[in-house]
Amino acid sequence: MTFAQPIFLYALVLVPLAALFLLWAERERRKAFARIGQPNLVARLAANVNTRGRFLRYALWLGALALLLVALARPQWGETKTSAPQKGVQVMVALDVSKSMLAEDLKPNRLERAKMEISDLMNRLKGDEIGLVPFSGASFILFPLTSDYNTARSFLETAKPEIISRGGTAIGDAIRTAMNGFDPKRNSQKVIVVVTDGEDTESNALAAAQEAAKQGAIIYTIGFGSTTGELIPEFDANGNQVGFKTDKNGNQVRSKLDDNALREIAAATNGKYFPATANGSELDALAGELNRLQKGDIVSRETVEKHEQFQWFLAPALALLLLAEMISERRNSRGEKRERKLFGWMKRARGGVA
Repeated sequence: MTFAQPIFLYALVLVPLAALFLLWAERERRKAFARIGQPNLVARLAANVNTRGRFLRYALWLGALALLLVALARPQWGETKTSAPQKGVQVMVALDVSKSMLAEDLKPNRLERAKMEISDLMNRLKGDEIGLVPFSGASFILFPLTSDYNTARSFLETAKPEIISRGGTAIGDAIRTAMNGFDPKRNSQKVIVVVTDGEDTESNALAAAQEAAKQGAIIYTIGFGSTTGELIPEFDANGNQVGFKTDKNGNQVRSKLDDNALREIAAATNGKYFPATANGSELDALAGELNRLQKGDIVSRETVEKHEQFQWFLAPALALLLLAEMISERRNSRGEKRERKLFGWMKRARGGVA
């Protein structure tokens, strides 16, 4: 048995506290009788009090309180499992995490802005799966295709230059790694979204794109940066900027967006190139492209519905409250008759259990 709102179970401590309060109130009531000081009057008043009925009423109240608190905790046992195929496309995002992506011509910098846009892209996906391939001079699959976007965002936050020790920008290798992340058994469209500043320094990206096209993949490219270029900041171990990246001759390195290369990569697969903009309009365009692609069965999503069982506690609680109202705290023929019936019922119930 599980509870959907277990916090209410902590309130069960109120039951013994309420019992102590009722005992204290009963003692104070008796003290008040004693203070009257007239034995004959006290005897007549006490004769009209149904002490046994009062304590029985207290017990019923406390039992009802305990059952109501358990009902509020929403006890659950038993479950129903259902599964339904989910349609969408397979999207592998190749994210450039090289140090050139730390340039700040897009705020806060190219890499952080790219991660924001990938996260926003997940909000626009309609049942599609997404995976991530960070790359610089090497690449690997950070997380495989998934429709759990919250988990994907958690992994996305870890994509930083430090996760790959080899420098450079090998877009071609990233495309090949992304292709390995697709499930060839599925009939959904395979899509690679390359997010980079476009400076391919390590591999033949165009050849990799052409090979991907032969295997049915479409590549969309998003270019981050400016064609005029931007200096690349460098940081110490504590994250403090200590200057800008320089070449072996001591000259500051300026990273420029190579949009021509990105256009060629996208065109080789009948995809499109989108330059990153300040308002993120490229996301709308990319989401529109993805929604027009062939959507196939990508996963069978299973949902588990737990069965609510609070009624098994609520009904007895209401019954106990009703019984408590039937008991009178004063001695009279009607109240005593009800009490005798109730005690008789409880006695028979105990006998039945035994």
